[in-house]
Amino acid sequence: MSEISNVSWKISTAYYTMYFSLYAVLQKIGVRSEIHKCTIVFAQKYLTEYFTTEELEFIEAAMNERIDTQYYTDPQVNREFYNNLILSAPKFLIKCKSFLPALSEKKINSIRALIIKSN
Repeated sequence: MSEISNVSWKISTAYYTMYFSLYAVLQKIGVRSEIHKCTIVFAQKYLTEYFTTEELEFIEAAMNERIDTQYYTDPQVNREFYNNLILSAPKFLIKCKSFLPALSEKKINSIRALIIKSN
């Protein structure tokens, strides 16, 4: 495996670790979102109590980096971002796992009410 393939694989797996962690939160709330960008926008709008703006901007940047390395023939990987991504993905997973069980029915219903109100 070439170095760029190895880097691309690590970026992809780190991003998907974060994405599916976030997706699990949406599933707990009862929200189905199959479009990655929509999942992130949902979190930016309704889950700010659980995630910082920086964390949600970072997962969006990770999504874009994954797209670049997966679909373009000569991706330019920012090593600082790459290293940060590799370190951040497990922390994001742990964060989601830590508050997911405590997400009460009352809180879920309040999020659902916000969704209905905004439509």
